[in-house]
Amino acid sequence: MGKKGKREKKGKGAEKTAAKMEKKVSRRAKKEEEDLEALIAEFQSLDAKKTQVIESSCPPPSPRLNGSLSAHPEKDELILFGGEYFNGQKTYLYNELYLYNIRKNSWSKVEIPNPPPRRCAHQAAVVPTAGGQLWVFGGEFASPNGEQFYHYKDLWVLHLATKTWEQIKAAGGPSGRSGHRMVACKRQLLVFGGFHESTRDYIYYNDVYAFNLDSFTWSKLTPAGIGPSPRSGCQMATTPEGNIIIYGGYSKQRIKKDIDKGTLHTDMFLLKSEGAGKEEGKWAWSRLSPSGVKPTPRSGFSVAAAPSQRCLLFGGVHDEEEEESLEGDFFNDLYFYDMGKNRWFPGQLKGPKSERRKRRRGRAAEAEGAGEEELEKQPPQGPVEIVKEVVAEDGTVMTIKQVISGAAEEKERSESEEEEEEEEGAGALGQAVEPCPRSNAMLAVKHGVLYVYGGMFEVGDRQFTLSDLYSIDLHRMEEWKVLVEMDPKAQEWLEESESDEEGDDVEGAEGGEEESSEEESDDEEVEEQHPPVQPAEEHPAYLARTEQYWVQLARSNMGLDAKEKKVLKVARAMAKTFYEDSI
Repeated sequence: MGKKGKREKKGKGAEKTAAKMEKKVSRRAKKEEEDLEALIAEFQSLDAKKTQVIESSCPPPSPRLNGSLSAHPEKDELILFGGEYFNGQKTYLYNELYLYNIRKNSWSKVEIPNPPPRRCAHQAAVVPTAGGQLWVFGGEFASPNGEQFYHYKDLWVLHLATKTWEQIKAAGGPSGRSGHRMVACKRQLLVFGGFHESTRDYIYYNDVYAFNLDSFTWSKLTPAGIGPSPRSGCQMATTPEGNIIIYGGYSKQRIKKDIDKGTLHTDMFLLKSEGAGKEEGKWAWSRLSPSGVKPTPRSGFSVAAAPSQRCLLFGGVHDEEEEESLEGDFFNDLYFYDMGKNRWFPGQLKGPKSERRKRRRGRAAEAEGAGEEELEKQPPQGPVEIVKEVVAEDGTVMTIKQVISGAAEEKERSESEEEEEEEEGAGALGQAVEPCPRSNAMLAVKHGVLYVYGGMFEVGDRQFTLSDLYSIDLHRMEEWKVLVEMDPKAQEWLEESESDEEGDDVEGAEGGEEESSEEESDDEEVEEQHPPVQPAEEHPAYLARTEQYWVQLARSNMGLDAKEKKVLKVARAMAKTFYEDSI
């Protein structure tokens, strides 16, 4: 009783502290949000001039991150909404709506009267009601200089059959936030976590809200048990039984004045409905301890529901935080979580069937030939001297002599043959099409195929924002397909010292696509025909992949029990192959 009472008292104390912090952040944020509200209202007045729905074919959308990509519940289409773009000087926010036709591999832009204001880091969920509905909650708007933020707490629904936006005004919902997660579960929308940030303060959340899709009412859930700590950017998925799974995420706390420390969460929780089928019954938190190979710690990863009662995680970044700097390793790997088995495992490419058959036949023929040779000549019984030449990375040739027994020689030969096979396989994988490492990409799954759009990666102080589109069949896991290509090197980046006049701020925040003259585009074409060959250490595509990335990729393909020396050798071969292909 004593321990239980202490835990309850401690829990209530934490709730009071969080409530005080929220009021403090809210007071300080109110003034800057009032300034941004005027800017948002100005943009909304421009949107209000649209009086009819106009759908037109268009090129692929401009580069962006932190938007939402959703699968249409009835058509072979993907729906892209919102997002942000930063060019080194200005932050661009979007509220554009794009449709991607999967069968035709084509884009169209849909202009609809009275859309939600421009935003990023929101959440979108699709339900099959009345021809399909896209529900959007929260997110943020940033000032053109990216130093002030407005956090939305509004709820919108896009009626896909009629192509009309509707704002749903219901009291009792979550406070303004971004980086939260939202899923559709039975006849509810469930919202978890997120954060609210002002110029000087921030707060992370771990609350849970439910929006009833029949009564159009909000309710705050009060689950029993110990749940996740406050966080944003986590994985949130629904199980077939109507329960919720939470994994990972990111939060930060102030350790000194003006110095924050970030935390990459790797814990996992189950939010179980105990309402005996009732939509607004009791809920309880419990901690999960999954087996298998968990994702390495990261933030900015993207998530989606996968076939066969699985959910998936793609990409992200692991930041090495110093007091004055931030360096990140970006990922492009896939991890699956099997809900039925409570098990994580990495997604590994199998390669096309024809290539797999060739490799199997080649190995079988070699084994058969080797077997015949072994019958003809017996292995030596005594000790044997083995001479090897090893070429170091600086070009130095070293000769190594080793005296081993006959049995050890056989083992040495087999290991050498394995290394050669793995190196050949690594070369083939290095040439394969795949998305480059990135964070904050947009994912959607339709008919068992995963689509990955956009996102960003950093090289030094420069940010590369992407607009490419890739797909992979999750049932076959054979190869990635590139649907829309992009060359990050061609992207404009403006240094801070080159900043424009303040009068251009509104244009930058509006989120319209930047236009370039015909003369500029001609110059770009000339540069593309004769690209300068950069040294490896200066090439953006090379810098985007660190040695840690290649080692991780090699290990995921070779297995966890592979020797470190072999892994490093294969990783270097893959890195070299990729760099040579990219230039």
